[in-house]
Amino acid sequence: MLRLAVVLLLLANAGYYAWSQGLLRGWGLAPVDESEPQRMEQQIAPQNLRLLPQGSKGAASSAAPAGPASSPATVAAPAEPPACLQAGVFDARQADALRRAAAVLPEGSWTLEPTPITGRWMVYMGRFPDEEAVAKKRAELRALKIPYDRPGAALEPGLSLGRFSTEEAAQRGMALLANQGVRTARVVQERADAPGFMLRLPAVNDTLRTRLDTTLQPALAGKTLRPCA
Repeated sequence: MLRLAVVLLLLANAGYYAWSQGLLRGWGLAPVDESEPQRMEQQIAPQNLRLLPQGSKGAASSAAPAGPASSPATVAAPAEPPACLQAGVFDARQADALRRAAAVLPEGSWTLEPTPITGRWMVYMGRFPDEEAVAKKRAELRALKIPYDRPGAALEPGLSLGRFSTEEAAQRGMALLANQGVRTARVVQERADAPGFMLRLPAVNDTLRTRLDTTLQPALAGKTLRPCA
């Protein structure tokens, strides 16, 4: 039995040797030769292959392992576009103060544009001899449900029953009040026509805006900068 096993082992070794050396190729028994054209037939689109010199950018990028995506660069928020601002209307005295204050600003960053100040008319009651007479007249007007206001320092002690842009409009207002029982009112000119000026800053950017607070604010006479009309 042992002798039979030895004989079979020798025959198996001899057969493997003959197969591996191609001695049985005529019987259709032989290993695949990797150098044969069969290997070329297994390639996918070999004509698209090209060799790159060592160290080239294409070779390095293709050979480098894929890593985590890099985080996008931080993009700065776009600056606000320049804005047009204006303030007014200023009288001649106020305009002179503005010119002095704005002289330190960049050239061409501001203008004072002439804007005439139209006259104003008032339906007026007064002057009264004293505050007691004013209080009595106020009570009469409240009874008639007619609104009133202070007329301004130049016409104190007195009462304003309405302000109008023209004398004709003031006369019509007084006629309506007469129908409501007002008998002692008259039309007066509260303010005459006068030259005026509008401050205009056509292109205020962030840098200029910070300077306006310290440069122009004291000279604005209580008026505020607002978007241009």
